[in-house]
Formats: sequence, C-alpha cells, structure tokens
Amino acid sequence: MIKSTTIVRLVDKLPLSASVDDSQQPNELAKYTTEEKEIIRKLTDTAEPRASIESGPYTHHYLIAHGVIYITIAERSYPRKLAFTYLDDLDREFIASYGHRIESSDLRPFAFINFENFIQKTKRVYDDTRTSVNLDKLNAELQDVTRVMTKNIEDLLYRGDSLDRMTNLSSSLRAESSKYRKAAKKINFDALLRQYAPVAGVSLIFVFLIWWIFLR
Repeated sequence: MIKSTTIVRLVDKLPLSASVDDSQQPNELAKYTTEEKEIIRKLTDTAEPRASIESGPYTHHYLIAHGVIYITIAERSYPRKLAFTYLDDLDREFIASYGHRIESSDLRPFAFINFENFIQKTKRVYDDTRTSVNLDKLNAELQDVTRVMTKNIEDLLYRGDSLDRMTNLSSSLRAESSKYRKAAKKINFDALLRQYAPVAGVSLIFVFLIWWIFLR
C-alpha cells in the first residue's frame, strides 16, 4: 500500500503538492518522512531518474521528470513496477495541469495543493489489489512472449544447419527481391504507357494538323 506522496521542484526543492499521510498513528511515518526529506535534498539533475530505497518496513520510490521530483513511501511488499507506474501517472497529469507554471519564480510552497485530490484518487486505484493482479498478469504475458522469442532465436542460432540455412535463405530472398523490383518497374512502366499513350497520340495528331493547316 502507498502511504504518502510528495511532489517537489527539482532545482530548489520547493514543495509543490503532497498527499495526506495514510496512517492511523500520527507518528508512524515520522521517521520515514524525515528520511524522505533527506533523499530529496540530495537529488540533483544528474541523479538516477528513478530509484527505490528500502528502509525498514517501507520503501521510498522516486521519479525525476520534467524538472520535478515525485516521491512516495510505500510498504516494502508493494510491487516496485506498480509504484513507478503510479508515479508516471502523477507526472503525466501534473505536467498537463501545471507544466507551464513549474518554473515560475513567484511560486509559493504547495502552490498546487489542489492536486492532492488527483493523488488520492490515483492512490486508491493503485491500492486496489485488482490493479496489482492485472499488472502481474501483463508481466507474465510479456515474459511468455520473451520466452517464445528467445526460443526462436536459440532455434536459429543453435540448430545444426541454421546459419548456413539462414545464409541461403537470405541470398534467395535478395534474388527474389531484385526480381520483384524489376518486375514492379516494368509493370509500372506498362501502366504509364497504357495511361498516357492515347493522350500522346492525340497530341501528336493535333500538332500535325496544326502544322499541315497553318505552317505547311
């Protein structure tokens, strides 16, 4: 489960928006929010654009994009891929809503606190176990595709006659491709002749008549 989220301007660490801590005990996250502030303080434009930092039962996940730091505290068991998909969604909406104002020099702390409504709605979606199950299913499908592709590549590379066969096939394909291009050019030329030959014939007859009548 995602516990809290903070959005900060990268260049000067100005807080732009944040979610209310999801905690029944006010001091439960105090230690980890202090750690979060230290992480934010150390991040620069040369830092890794996304990373996860484990701390006790929680993990800090952060994303740097478009001059903004998005950082969240989540339970350690919460899927990392899901956490970054959540942060990507926040970035997409935040930039669409406030991207033109991020670099303003007169911004006050938490100038976009209303964005907290979107954070909370998105957090509820990503805390839904069905979202995690769907993502795991998608990852499994992608892994299946990768395994099939890997198997096909291995079949080509390690089958006894694979490389010779690939070379022969490649040569045949090049020869067929060359024949196809020549045939296509001939067909196109014949089509042009059929299309424009009557017009050219009529034009020649017209020119001949003009010459015969007026210039002869």
